[in-house]
Amino acid sequence: MLLALLSSPKSWYLRDLQRAAAGEHDIVPVTFAHMTAALGAGDAKWTSGGVDLRAADALLVRTMPPGSLEQVVFRMDVLARLKAAGTAVINPPRAIEAAVDKYLALAKLQAAGLRVPRTIVCQTADDAMEGFRALGGDVVLKPLFGAEGRGIARLVDEDLALRAFTMLEQLGAVLYLQEFVPHEGADLRLLVIGRRVLGMRRRNLLDWRTNVSRGATAEPLEVHADLAIMAIKAADAIGAPLAGVDLVPGQNGELYAIEVNAVPGWKALSAALDVDVAQLVLEYVESVVGEK
Repeated sequence: MLLALLSSPKSWYLRDLQRAAAGEHDIVPVTFAHMTAALGAGDAKWTSGGVDLRAADALLVRTMPPGSLEQVVFRMDVLARLKAAGTAVINPPRAIEAAVDKYLALAKLQAAGLRVPRTIVCQTADDAMEGFRALGGDVVLKPLFGAEGRGIARLVDEDLALRAFTMLEQLGAVLYLQEFVPHEGADLRLLVIGRRVLGMRRRNLLDWRTNVSRGATAEPLEVHADLAIMAIKAADAIGAPLAGVDLVPGQNGELYAIEVNAVPGWKALSAALDVDVAQLVLEYVESVVGEK
């Protein structure tokens, strides 16, 4: 199998997948920045850094770098055309588009019947202040696009909230406010690989943010049937067969679906569970390619 991996050539995930492949598959890195499309001379052709993407059996998206609106639209267009041409694109471009947009992802999770925190999304500081008060004066402000806890802040002071909302309005940002769900300093990260679900508990006693990149520790989590069903339902709502699902257990015992990551990492999970996640990912990709 020839697997094109959209990632940095220096990515840990590239090395991990190549290790797991053990020479049985050819895994080559490609980048969004070097994507090129050629039309009008026979069949359409898509390349990245000299790699013919149509020749790949599968394209695995392992990064979603920032770019201008034109660049992002073009990159998603290329993924969509490759998928339409028969290449196994994991995750599908529609799933990536949905997951990267916190509002759209949360709306899809709620529509699928999952419990989500009260959330208000608006565009002006005045509307955000109304939302701040409606959510109890304790909110988590998040960028609409973003991951790994970057750019998020917990706001409990009206003056600080107004300053933050005013600055973001001036920048033309969308204001995404979510009620803070009190928890015991831990959340659950579930990794969906097809119909298989792995899990870990991320615990941070020094910060309300539970991202491993923010200093949280990861410990094994027994994924019982209800958790697995919830994770698969969340992944299906986004349309991502390979997904990281974040759940927060509230102090009332209820589980809240926070977001779905369509470019999920597994470095911390693999270490916490002592499981070769890269091998499981390759097996899933093989199964998708085998069905084509």
